[in-house]
Amino acid sequence: MDMSPFHVDELAAQSLAHQSSSGAGIRAAMPDQHRSFFELLPYLFVATADQNGWPVASVLHGNPGFVRSPDPTSLHIDKRPASDDPAAAGWQAGRSVGLLGIDLSNRRRNRANGKVAALGERGTTVAVAQSFGNCAQYIQTRRPTVRHRHPSPVQHLAGLDQAARSLIASADTFLVASRSRPTIEHASGLDVSHRGGRPGFVAVEGDTLLVPDFRGNRFFNTLGNLLGDPRAGLLFIDFANGDLLQLQGTATIDWTDRDAARLAGAQRTWRVKVERGWRQPQALPFDWIFGDYAPTTLATGVWTSE
Repeated sequence: MDMSPFHVDELAAQSLAHQSSSGAGIRAAMPDQHRSFFELLPYLFVATADQNGWPVASVLHGNPGFVRSPDPTSLHIDKRPASDDPAAAGWQAGRSVGLLGIDLSNRRRNRANGKVAALGERGTTVAVAQSFGNCAQYIQTRRPTVRHRHPSPVQHLAGLDQAARSLIASADTFLVASRSRPTIEHASGLDVSHRGGRPGFVAVEGDTLLVPDFRGNRFFNTLGNLLGDPRAGLLFIDFANGDLLQLQGTATIDWTDRDAARLAGAQRTWRVKVERGWRQPQALPFDWIFGDYAPTTLATGVWTSE
């Protein structure tokens, strides 16, 4: 019998949600269509762990082809996180990484989690341990065009300032990085996942964020990781000017419908108490033309003051 592709905390999260999945589609190698998909992307979302083990969500970018697959269990990436990116500390040989490719123009996305196998002047090779596709739910379409920008120095945040709160409150998209408990060996590692909804789907309560969990693929990769290790890394993008907002905080999952009942489409909620953050002004060199909201997004609600 094949071993489950899920670790024990992912299985526990599925049980708490009264759902289950066989994990069909989770592979130990990338199918050809995934390999060719990554090679078309001008950006790639990544998860690393910093020197203290906290997950960090970030994004790399380059000309299409800066990510390529020399074989079904390898991805070669020509870029690495900049030295002032908090994700840089975990981008080292032998360290776990999570990778997520999304084509926002057509809602296609694929995951590839593994370890940095080699790191050199010519780029990074990641040994892929898990490869799987994700459905198109809650992804808003956007078409990028290259825009030369002049990034400013990274700004460190002790909490959420007004600019950060405004960006989060208007966001329809964010990324979350999570990791399995250090004592887990099977199906362990880092993961970066997409979350989407209508603007206002993430509520800001001081330095705490309230996030709905909508119906998904029933894998519970993120919530399973957070169940065992509540440390989370979040990435919000200002699509208007290329600013990146990276946050780290501690997550608490509410498996009841106490808060979820207040928001259409939510099955449960989780809160993130923000501990620290970084703002990278004009870091992402694209202009974006908004397309449309996913039909699943339009079926969900937003938080209100009530």
